[in-house]
Amino acid sequence: MHRVLIVDDESAIRESLQGVLEDEGYKTAAAGSGEACLECLGQQSFDVVLLDIWLPGMDGLNTLERIRALADAPEVIIISGHATIETAVRATKLGAFDFLEKPLSVDRTLTLVSTL
Repeated sequence: MHRVLIVDDESAIRESLQGVLEDEGYKTAAAGSGEACLECLGQQSFDVVLLDIWLPGMDGLNTLERIRALADAPEVIIISGHATIETAVRATKLGAFDFLEKPLSVDRTLTLVSTL
């Protein structure tokens, strides 16, 4: 079963996503910043990262660039409630698998994670 890293600065979103994914049998971990995300990826492997764009410190797009440079990079699904079309296009060009808008659809999120 996939290992999923959830990266969002809002603890309620991290906890909600962890609950939903764990109920479906996924193993999860969570981080509240881009820096914490990269630290987690340095300590264990993940299949999928759900990555918010607006993060304290290093933003989601910079974090995405750093993730994609890793030798065994997981797939990244960008999540955001404030992004524009231009941001979604840039994220895709940087290597994001897909882009989800907040509020997240549980069904769409589960469908995407299950395809990876």
